[in-house]
Amino acid sequence: MNPPRSRSGMRRAIVILPGAFTTGNLFFGIFAIVEATRGNFAHASWFILAGGVLDGLDGSAARMTRTGTAFGAELDSLVDAVTFGVAPALLVYFHTFRNGEWAWLLSFLFILAVVLRLARFNVEQAGHAKTQFFGLPSPGAGILIASYYPFSQTPFFERHLASILGTPLALAVMMVGCSLLMVSHVPYPTAPRPGIRSVKGLVTMAAMLSTFAALLYVPEYFVFPALAVYVVSGIVRAVLIGLLERRPEREPLTDEVEEEDDASRPMDDELMPRLLPFRMRRRRRGGTP
Repeated sequence: MNPPRSRSGMRRAIVILPGAFTTGNLFFGIFAIVEATRGNFAHASWFILAGGVLDGLDGSAARMTRTGTAFGAELDSLVDAVTFGVAPALLVYFHTFRNGEWAWLLSFLFILAVVLRLARFNVEQAGHAKTQFFGLPSPGAGILIASYYPFSQTPFFERHLASILGTPLALAVMMVGCSLLMVSHVPYPTAPRPGIRSVKGLVTMAAMLSTFAALLYVPEYFVFPALAVYVVSGIVRAVLIGLLERRPEREPLTDEVEEEDDASRPMDDELMPRLLPFRMRRRRRGGTP
């Protein structure tokens, strides 16, 4: 009787694992809000990033163990709304916009976009195999906004980018842009799966290891620029796809339409009613139609 019990216990542990990652994601999201209210903005940013890591592990664990459920998907969306919507919006509000009378509306707009993005994802793509996302994923937008503060404190930012990105207006434009991209239909690719059986899998594994090393050693220099490149790449990709789809199949000024032979040309619609009585008379006389 002991082996069945051990297998049953192992099965319960496997089922609980994705939920544990989701709970950890919520914990870091709430902790980030608390740290933002205390003025520890860098800590709040890294807690949101930690929530993003657990969010990725949650989905991977559910796919690998085949324990994904509708309840888990709904719970994950609610937690993502807190960690990648409320927490980054409040972080930005407390460190930049708290002195503005109506600046809190930027935080409201961002949270609204995250909630709409997650609701649309549950309706359109949840539970299906995905090769791309329609609209900027909320974890990417939330971590991008949250990682702005640590990146803005680096010497490189102060030396080269402070005059361009170091203003409240630049941050406001960034938040509005991310909000619009989340509710748009701009396609964003999903992360490829690593492996050792193909060149693509090996390249993906090397990229993941490099990303992990950058997160450990230089997160303040790596996270924001990497996500900014990801956001801009989706816009560029959408523009290129739109231009390719609008190209005509032939050049109207250079391509010539080949004239059809009289035998293969379809009979004119105006000529058909005139010939119909003539054909009927020939049939009555026994002639060949």
